[in-house]
Amino acid sequence: MGSSTSFQDLRKRSDDYDDDEDDDVGHDEVELQWAAIERLPTFKRIRTSLFDQKLLNAGKDEVLGKKVINVTRLGALERRVFIDHLITIIDKDNLKLLKKLKERMARVGLELPTTDVRFKNLNVEAECKVVHGKPHIPTLWNTITNIFSAITNVNRCMSQPNKIKILNDVSGIVKPSRMTLLLGLPGCGKTTFLQTLAGKHDPSLKVSGEISYNGYKLSEFVPQKTSAYINQYDLHISDMTVRETIDFSARCQGIGSRADILKELSRREKFLGIIPEPDLDTYMKAISVEGLKRTLQTDYILKILGLDICGDTIVGDAMSRGISGGEKKRLTIGEMMVGPTIAFFMDEISTGLDSSTTFQIVTCLQQLAHVIGATILISLLQPTPETVDLFDDIILMDEGKIVYNGPKSDVQEFFEYCGFKCPPRKGLADFLLEVLSQKDQAQYWFHRDQPHSYVSTDKFIAAFKEFLAGQRLNEELYAPFKITEDHKNALSFNIYSFEKWELFKACLTREWLLTKRNSFLYMFRSAQLVSLSLIVVTLFIRTQMKIDEFHARKYMACLFFGLLRILTSGVPELALTSSRLGIFYKQRDLYFYPAWAYSIPSAILRIPFSFLDTFIWTSLIYFGVGYSPEPERFFRQLFIQFLLHQVGTSIFRLIAVVIQTPPVAAIFCQFTVMATLLSSGFIVPLPSMPSWIKWCFWISPLSHTDIGISVNEFLSPRWQK
Repeated sequence: MGSSTSFQDLRKRSDDYDDDEDDDVGHDEVELQWAAIERLPTFKRIRTSLFDQKLLNAGKDEVLGKKVINVTRLGALERRVFIDHLITIIDKDNLKLLKKLKERMARVGLELPTTDVRFKNLNVEAECKVVHGKPHIPTLWNTITNIFSAITNVNRCMSQPNKIKILNDVSGIVKPSRMTLLLGLPGCGKTTFLQTLAGKHDPSLKVSGEISYNGYKLSEFVPQKTSAYINQYDLHISDMTVRETIDFSARCQGIGSRADILKELSRREKFLGIIPEPDLDTYMKAISVEGLKRTLQTDYILKILGLDICGDTIVGDAMSRGISGGEKKRLTIGEMMVGPTIAFFMDEISTGLDSSTTFQIVTCLQQLAHVIGATILISLLQPTPETVDLFDDIILMDEGKIVYNGPKSDVQEFFEYCGFKCPPRKGLADFLLEVLSQKDQAQYWFHRDQPHSYVSTDKFIAAFKEFLAGQRLNEELYAPFKITEDHKNALSFNIYSFEKWELFKACLTREWLLTKRNSFLYMFRSAQLVSLSLIVVTLFIRTQMKIDEFHARKYMACLFFGLLRILTSGVPELALTSSRLGIFYKQRDLYFYPAWAYSIPSAILRIPFSFLDTFIWTSLIYFGVGYSPEPERFFRQLFIQFLLHQVGTSIFRLIAVVIQTPPVAAIFCQFTVMATLLSSGFIVPLPSMPSWIKWCFWISPLSHTDIGISVNEFLSPRWQK
């Protein structure tokens, strides 16, 4: 028995020795590979890392170690497997990853930039027209009278602009590394407050007061690129998948200062002889490369938001099946989180989400704030007590004013100071909202020996100024802010993240993707043209068409019908443009790209389909009807109809952009077609038109193309005999 035990011990020691020897060999190999990476130039070094081959070859018997890879060439499978290895349990592993990232930077004396947002005496006003003491509601009659009054200056004395204060003299601080919860009753100005802090308020609003990021005023940098405002509406292109939507957002937002931070980090680690953890190094390098169509950061965002299971599903809309409403809300959040910004202003992000999903998302945001130092202000609708516990500070609003702005731990003490106490089984968020309501306030009054009288918002504000938290806030707010270089690095001073050509390529790539997704529309339109052209050929078949004055009218009628059909073939652009208009305005206001970078790719990619439609129509009609046989006249007719197709497509896109409301745009589209038809000179000849309307003939695209195509046909030699 003793000899057997001794033999087993020796065997175990031998196995342990072999394992240690293998570990030493593996460690030595990693050191050699890392030494090779360190010898590379800086540009290549920050794009080269070590990748564990076991992730892609799990279950195989051969001995696999690390391999040197270029992080810009990670495939879809490699990215997915790597993120699954990096983050298995979202809450725990994400926190572990962020802590490792912070520790790696702290090891060499680097800190991530943070953003401190301050606002003093902030006021926001809006003008509302009042007629006879009543709001000017946009009814049909009011719209007509408003237009008439604007033209004739009549009724100006009865209509005066009435100023409405949305925000009234609010001051406070949104601190970095802390989670701030924004609470308030509906209509108290939360959305306007968030938009104003992010620099995305409506231009028609009058804003006064001071807003600063790290001591810089909004006019000194670009707040729209420095912060990320996430609104409560989920606007996404329905034909794109979840992954494609976030990838496009990542490509347009860029990487910010990640590359510069990584260069400095790599330089210091090389100087100190520090070998970073391979997985962490791969992650940091992969998210610091700009201009990639597919990024590792997208897979990371999909993972922590629970969207990885629907990453390849189209977003969908009311007419096409896609992801659920809760997944759309998470997509809206992920679309902005994938960027380099570290200041987030989120408006009602819990709408459409269940409490557990909301808790998971807020937990990830809390980790981002506490570890990375992000500045996060979130407005939530009826948050659960567990979700409220994740926040550090609370901003309580009512009637456009801030009642409380301070630590969450002091808010109950403040209201007890005012005479109101939260019951033990009452949620804190519900208590804070109800204590401001006149009908619910009395139930929380705990001075039973004193009668309750309604405490107004102004009285709460006055009490907060005397409260200790209010005094600390006032001292901190008016103390001079010490600006350092790190504070400047957290701000963005460029409107766009890339050069114009790169933004154009990004929009062109997306438009090509959407064109392929909507290929059925263009194929069906071409098939429709083929069917219609065959019908027209049977009506105007060449065997029955003669070269005389009587049949010349039939030729002209066929030519005009073809022009009318080509012009109206661009009508589907009205619906396509209208459906994407909200997404365009959203991304334009976020400075993803300029307007021309969105519109030019769309116009360019319509040219081949425009040429195909006109070629199909002209080829079938020209020879089927029997127009002049000269080749040059065929190509002239083709060119004229191609130009008309382009004009028609542009007109209907313009209508969609200007009118914006789809039903009204459809009506205006019909009016435009009828007006163009009547002013073309075919139905009513130019000499027969009233003199006051003849100018319509000269601006009608149909009249010019009709003249050109008629001259091309009837000046041919066969009509001169």
